[in-house]
Amino acid sequence: QVQMAESGGGLVQAGGSLALSCAASGSIFSINVMGWYRQAPGKQRELVAIITRAGNTNYADSVKGRFTISRDNAKNTVYLQMNSLKSEDTAVYYCLSRYSGGALASWGQGTQVTVSS
Repeated sequence: QVQMAESGGGLVQAGGSLALSCAASGSIFSINVMGWYRQAPGKQRELVAIITRAGNTNYADSVKGRFTISRDNAKNTVYLQMNSLKSEDTAVYYCLSRYSGGALASWGQGTQVTVSS
């Protein structure tokens, strides 16, 4: 099994920055994709950004140019740098990992990000 441990998040004013990190442990040898989703109150969980082991990235249109995803394969850790935060970025942020075949490996427990306007 794979475990995901998140850190970061918190409260920030609009226009500010926050950084999230998530470390994978356990049976991680076949993990390819790592990334972040978020879920705001009353809304479905949505993609924020993902990154493959090779470094290929995909971002939601709503965060392009403001968020940056990165990954340290040696540490099995994925990062999300969030700049120019908006109130609509307020949500619980979940990290995830997927195996090389695409199957879901694990979700993190979620971390709250609150942006005050």
